[in-house]
Amino acid sequence: MMELVEYIVRQLVDQPDKVQVRQLEGERTVVIEIKVADEDLGKVIGRKGRIAQAIRTLVRAAATKRGKKVTVEILPPSRSGGHTS
Repeated sequence: MMELVEYIVRQLVDQPDKVQVRQLEGERTVVIEIKVADEDLGKVIGRKGRIAQAIRTLVRAAATKRGKKVTVEILPPSRSGGHTS
């Protein structure tokens, strides 16, 4: 499912090389985290969140076949504030 999300997001953004998708798996749930360049965030979320909702719907449909519950999270851009962790 991570590959599906990564493919879709890379097609939407202007900077596909900055797309990061991470999948965290539990017993019955999967969390897919998406990070994109600051200026591409709006393209992934869409007007009134419609694109983000469409991505979640597609992933949910794919996950249903596998008997898993999937959550897609679009992470806020990271700000470099002078220190690193």
